Amino acid sequence: MGKLTLTTFVTLDGVMQAPGGTEEDRSGGFEYGGWLVPFADEGMLEFVKDVYGRTEAFLLGRRTYEIFAGYWPHHDDPADPIAGNLNRLPKYVASTTLREPAWGPVTVLDGEHLQSEIVRVKDTLEGELQVHGSGQLAQWLLARDLVDELNLLVFPVFLGAGRKLFSTGGLPTAFEVTDSRTTSVGTSIHTYRPKGRAAFGTFT
Repeated sequence: MGKLTLTTFVTLDGVMQAPGGTEEDRSGGFEYGGWLVPFADEGMLEFVKDVYGRTEAFLLGRRTYEIFAGYWPHHDDPADPIAGNLNRLPKYVASTTLREPAWGPVTVLDGEHLQSEIVRVKDTLEGELQVHGSGQLAQWLLARDLVDELNLLVFPVFLGAGRKLFSTGGLPTAFEVTDSRTTSVGTSIHTYRPKGRAAFGTFT
């Protein structure tokens, strides 16, 4: 059985929207696209390549799938673990609106039994079913305890606007840190695994 991993880039105030380009995602009037670019150092790239090198399949939200589909087919390199795996490995898209996806190999998961379909896909794998970006999907997965491992890359910038990874209404969950590092420009990279419901107490 494989595991579902979530890798996300966030600002200090938790914004995950449009990290890679000014025109990537302007929904909601977002004006700060491309905020990650000044912090894209070798340490970040090394970590991301290592993550992509472990994947067996991808699970993406519709918006992220379409952003990736507009870029990666035109920047292909079979020897690169990011471009090579994105363009060649199976992609599953959770969407009720995507009808004719052109960037394959791809399967659209749009049924009312989405949770069981995702679990079924994961159970057919030996390696990682990876989620990248995909904010709404990420929140949906976290709220249902479906994420087995979380890679959180926190960049030293505060925006004050934009869609955030962690919304209200999620399940209180405790995590253990399995890896942690800081890149040359101050990006904090942490890998977490959930270990059950959060505990509470009082200092006396």
